[in-house]
Amino acid sequence: MDAFGAISHGVLRQIADTPPENLDSIGTPILQCCSIKAINGAPGAPQRFRVVFNDTNNFIQGMIATQANEIVTSGQLKRGSICRLNKFQASFIKEKHILVIIDIDVLQEYGEHEKLGMPVALDAAKAEGEEEQDVKPQPGNITGGNFYGNGSGTKQQPQSTNQSTNQRALPSRSNGPSNGGSHGNIHPIDSLSPYSHKWTIKARCTHKGEIKTWHNKNGEGKLFSVNFLDETGEIRATGFNDAVDTWYDVLQEGSVYYVSTPMKVQFAKKQFSNVNHDYELTFEKDTLVEKAEDMGGVPQVRYSFTTIADLQTVEKDSTIDCIGVLSEVGETSEIVSKTTQKPYSKRELTLVDNTGFNVRLTIWGKTAESFDARPESVVAFKGVKVSDFGGRSLSLLSSGSMSIEPDIEEAYKLKGWYDGSGRNEQFASHANSMPTVGAATGGGRDAIHTIAKVLEDNIGMGDTTEYYNIKASILYIKSESFAYPACQTQQPKPCNKKVIEVEEGNWRCEACDRSWPRPDYRYIMSISVCDHTSQIWLSGFNETALQIMGMSANDLMAMKEEGDEKGVTEAFQNATCQSFIFKCRAKMDTYGDQQRVRHQIQYANPIDFPRESKKLADLIKLYGDSDSLFVC
Repeated sequence: MDAFGAISHGVLRQIADTPPENLDSIGTPILQCCSIKAINGAPGAPQRFRVVFNDTNNFIQGMIATQANEIVTSGQLKRGSICRLNKFQASFIKEKHILVIIDIDVLQEYGEHEKLGMPVALDAAKAEGEEEQDVKPQPGNITGGNFYGNGSGTKQQPQSTNQSTNQRALPSRSNGPSNGGSHGNIHPIDSLSPYSHKWTIKARCTHKGEIKTWHNKNGEGKLFSVNFLDETGEIRATGFNDAVDTWYDVLQEGSVYYVSTPMKVQFAKKQFSNVNHDYELTFEKDTLVEKAEDMGGVPQVRYSFTTIADLQTVEKDSTIDCIGVLSEVGETSEIVSKTTQKPYSKRELTLVDNTGFNVRLTIWGKTAESFDARPESVVAFKGVKVSDFGGRSLSLLSSGSMSIEPDIEEAYKLKGWYDGSGRNEQFASHANSMPTVGAATGGGRDAIHTIAKVLEDNIGMGDTTEYYNIKASILYIKSESFAYPACQTQQPKPCNKKVIEVEEGNWRCEACDRSWPRPDYRYIMSISVCDHTSQIWLSGFNETALQIMGMSANDLMAMKEEGDEKGVTEAFQNATCQSFIFKCRAKMDTYGDQQRVRHQIQYANPIDFPRESKKLADLIKLYGDSDSLFVC
């Protein structure tokens, strides 16, 4: 290939004179790479590379977007290489034109120390009133000198130092109302730094966190954080106090916005963020935010998934993205932080994928309380922390996000696999790396025990809470006291405390200091279950009891208050003889002067009989070489 003839001569000036929204009209310019330099960023941040490109007339500085770093780290892109820019963005920063390279191909290697033409800086000053001349060099102008010095070809005449400059920024955007009708220069997120001034980004809000408050000796305040994403990268932005009141309700997940300076850019605090960027933003008093009517050119949430099988190779405390099919959904429970003494809601989920593994993932706070995805849904998580508690487990960070049935290729593949064969497969746990086909697997958090095994092993008799799974049928449900009157408060989180009827039509909650005309009845049940080995009493709360009873406690209590004893009796009779896989927790409890083990249902999943049949068949195969047969 004739390197000189292949170059897109003069294209850099054309790029500089083209509005950002019309850059597609430039096509895929071919340039020469003159320089590559690694840039030191924040500790733990991805490597960044600065490049210089040449079109034989001009040269321009650029940045390689982090998702394109491989072109440099693999050694494909070198000084002198002839390259085609498949995708790029242009910006004007500190009086200089900058390119951000998103996708690039290397077409040919050229002399490492040879440049094509006699390029000058794109922003070089021109004499006042002087028309721009066509300085396109002829083939004879190809020099063999170093990139940083002129060769033996025709020299570029130096410009007079007293000539006035005529530097131009990229044309302003004006396709929407915004304080004068212009959005200024659209700046790529990937190249934001503390040295960037007077910029505007066009980005999608991919995550909005909850409002958090703090109280300490220096005072009190509140904050929230959002993540912004464009084609080049993602960055976190935080607003404090007044910014919370101004922008929290304006910014909505999934929408695209123009965000403009003034805005503080500083090194990212990686311990509070899952975003892969050296810097983060802080809203200031006069920050400008405007919703973009045109959402084109801005990607949706970008994931980098780790399969469940690969979690074993991921370092503890790493932050990853994952996707899986929801196989189990636990009930919401509450824990108290040892450091802050504040209560937090939590819910445990179990995910499976087509690698044959499952994993336990914990979600927190309002996300746990409002979670409503049903088993067999595909759920994608961005920003989950890897833990080694009981093997490999995951926890959704406060800066992370969750998408149920996302419109992405990975979700469709998982759904097709699960509907085709996945629901009948057995899955290994990172806790024991063995299939959970029953008690024969020898324990593990996901193993199914017999009731006799639970009683024989004295599960729950120790000082710590223990968990186990059993497959059992309901023998009897106590109907004497199946529900309690609860508070109706739902915000900022459900109260669920017991209320007292101080007078007719007046139910008082001491915890919330509020009164209600009627209570919200919630189940609290004592259930006897059995399998082929033994029987055990379990306590169940509202979410589990709703699934077992098939009606709300309010409806069942209304039947009782209206004197429909037959209907109440039938409701309890219909609930018996059902079979579930119960996930339980066992803990020593003191009642009166006596200690006892309390077995509490965390959640109950209906038995998938085709899957259970396959498990039993595989269990039988374990004994396939035996001289005798047995019946399960």
